[in-house]
Amino acid sequence: MRMRKKKNLIPRMERCGRSLIQDPYERPGKWRELMPQAREVHLELGCGKGRFTAGVAKAEPDVLLLAVEKVPDAMVVAMERCAREELFNAYFISADANQLPYFFAPGEVDRIYVNFCDPWPSKRHAKRRLVHGNFLRLYRQVLKNGGQIHFKTDNVGLFAFAVEEIPRFGFTLSEVTWNLHEHGPQGIMTDYEAKFHELGQPIHRLVATMVDWTPPPEDEAEPAAEEDAAS
Repeated sequence: MRMRKKKNLIPRMERCGRSLIQDPYERPGKWRELMPQAREVHLELGCGKGRFTAGVAKAEPDVLLLAVEKVPDAMVVAMERCAREELFNAYFISADANQLPYFFAPGEVDRIYVNFCDPWPSKRHAKRRLVHGNFLRLYRQVLKNGGQIHFKTDNVGLFAFAVEEIPRFGFTLSEVTWNLHEHGPQGIMTDYEAKFHELGQPIHRLVATMVDWTPPPEDEAEPAAEEDAAS
């Protein structure tokens, strides 16, 4: 569903300008300057309206949280949310996930959150999935060794794809669950997640930890999962 254009978008973003990163291409190796005391640098891909962003920033005030969102009309809501709650460890980048290696130095990120990304169910669009090998290679460029990807989705087909795809690119899986909230709410939810949990929709989650890996030849690195992701 296309998000409705927000009224007064630019003035609203300007009022939250402290948290908007204007020069991400100039920052590789310099992100900790935003928060020198930060214990870790975490990156959220697709922050939407920011419920998860604000929740994580509040729960972990010693972590520098960088939220990437390519839809300004959603990002401004997240920015306002963090501003209202006076969360000064969260910053926002208006960009696409494919730009990450241009923003970060190798090993600069400790954790990446991928929450409820577009499943791109058609196999001809598989390379657009944020858990496809093309993106996993990008994540490897910015994550430290031992860094993690935390992935959540309500889409069973996409999750099955991820469980098979992610280990092929130098990650070990843990905390794999097909029904995260089966025994009650767990962790910090996104707006989307809370809505679907209330409807009884199972939420799937895993943690992927980056390990040493030798890339295979390019012609051997195509996704193993050929089936369409279920909608």
